[in-house]
Amino acid sequence: MNSSLPGGLNGRLQELLLLVERPSRYLGGEWNSPEVAPGGVSVALAYPDIYEIGSSNLGLAILQEVVNEIEGASAERVYSPWVDMEAGMRSSGLPLFTLETHRPVSSLDIFGISVPHELTYTNILNLIDLAGLPLASVDRRDGPIVIGGGCGTANPEPLAEFFDLFVLGDGEEVLTSIVLTVARAKEAGLPRSRVIEELALLQGVYRPADYEVIYNTDGTVGEVRRLDGSDRKPGKGLVDIDRWLYPRKPIVPFCEPVHDRLNVEVFRGCTRGCRFCLSGMTGRPVRERSAGEVVKLVDELSQITGHDEVSLCSLSSTDYSRIDDVASRVTKICRDRNMILSLPSLRMDAMSAGLAARLDKGGRGGLTFAPEAGTERLRAVINKPISEEDMAHAVLHAVRAGRRRIKLYFMIGLQTETDEDVLEISRLVYRLRDVVRRESLPPPSFNVSVSTFVPKPHTPFQWCAQESREGVRRKQDLLKSSLRSKSVNLSWHDRDMSAVEGFLARGDRRISSVIRRAWESGGRFDSWSEHFDISIWESAWEAAGLDPSLYLGRERGADEVFPWEHLDHGLDRDFLRRELERALAGELTSDCRGGDCSKCGVCTDFDTEPRLSGQWEGG
Repeated sequence: MNSSLPGGLNGRLQELLLLVERPSRYLGGEWNSPEVAPGGVSVALAYPDIYEIGSSNLGLAILQEVVNEIEGASAERVYSPWVDMEAGMRSSGLPLFTLETHRPVSSLDIFGISVPHELTYTNILNLIDLAGLPLASVDRRDGPIVIGGGCGTANPEPLAEFFDLFVLGDGEEVLTSIVLTVARAKEAGLPRSRVIEELALLQGVYRPADYEVIYNTDGTVGEVRRLDGSDRKPGKGLVDIDRWLYPRKPIVPFCEPVHDRLNVEVFRGCTRGCRFCLSGMTGRPVRERSAGEVVKLVDELSQITGHDEVSLCSLSSTDYSRIDDVASRVTKICRDRNMILSLPSLRMDAMSAGLAARLDKGGRGGLTFAPEAGTERLRAVINKPISEEDMAHAVLHAVRAGRRRIKLYFMIGLQTETDEDVLEISRLVYRLRDVVRRESLPPPSFNVSVSTFVPKPHTPFQWCAQESREGVRRKQDLLKSSLRSKSVNLSWHDRDMSAVEGFLARGDRRISSVIRRAWESGGRFDSWSEHFDISIWESAWEAAGLDPSLYLGRERGADEVFPWEHLDHGLDRDFLRRELERALAGELTSDCRGGDCSKCGVCTDFDTEPRLSGQWEGG
């Protein structure tokens, strides 16, 4: 074990590894793991969940390689220790350490923490504390600069107290600029505070300390004011992924990760315009990777990892304009190497199902589709126009290809939803089953997963109230009573977890005290049902003197200022408001890649080239 822990801590780590459930989570030294050179700018990249989940994260894998290719810089991985390891670390005084060299995180220059979703917030605080750093950024005088990035930075305000900086949008170019700036600052001997000031000037970087929040007497946000008096808005980073061909050497984990496969990104962004989808809105514009580069990556990476499955990743893989060509060429590679090609995030139409059937003629595994709503009316509200005829064709294609399992994702608590809409979820599943029976085919088993809709920032539904916990319980009961069949397995998301998620998703800086209290009361791994405890959060709300209904159970006025108003993800507020009005009217908005421009503001703000919009003839 390559270890740099000082003062005998290496011995304590080895003793702990004999006591914990899965010591392989903390060893490092996996196949393809990088050699870390001493000196230069050192970066710890952390994922706030266990090794098996964090090691599947494509974003962190990309950023690690980006940093390691910068001369004089190195990046190492950090994951949340499981509860047994945390207890051992705290009792023995072992600080949070990196996986590659087992150095204390506090000895590095940059501590980058992914913010993947709201229910990881207490784990984020736990990582900072285990590293031996003050939780509040204002209390740090030395140690690494703590930087957050990822999907959760769409609204980083609930975490503003704990981070020195946030990276908005794509991280490849921004992190490169951060590392090079820190390198120059170290050479010049600049103090930590001055380095942070320099970093805050970079495109794609947001420093919360540059702003103050003014609240109205009713508790809503009145203004988010920049302290220097300027009107400059931090904007997101944006890259052409054909120029950032990573990862080139994926690490093969020691213990089985949650997604045990080779992941190759085919494009970023989405213009389908699903009104509930945060990633689809903030990830704009669409940027495709050329077909030749995708095939080349699959060919090279499959040889150096040994995976038996490759996944072509994006928000909706079959929206990739070269999917037929790439799938055909990658399928040949897979046949030659006894691999499976999978396409996650399939649209529920015959084209997608037919393509998936051609890729896996043996019918191994199942297929996953996301109708989202049980009625065509409600699918128009969320701008996901899938007809029942399309769904039936998709299921028939899957069954004829030998698929024995179909997973269907739905949501409840959507805007304008009625009990009849909820009951139609059950009826739709039965009708899809009966379509298969009428063709004299054995019906597959249906795994029906129902989540609770959480209105997210930077989406048209950011103005809307979230369904109450009581309303969610009643609708879940409707589904439980109406969807009873041996061929159907129904699962649903915990309504209390959804309430906490919604509270944090649209929170302001005052929420920091709630998160801190929840963590101090033992909050950990809140996305794990066996560890989530709603009483911890309810006590934290009460202790902080904050009413969760201010964030959850009310409609926002058309002119209300949002806590994230000062962050520019390219979307015009007027566009989002128009989309809400169209949603309430049940009107669809076409995909701008094949229809009229929806005037969302992204292409104008970012001056995108034709290549970035996907309208090009590449490789």
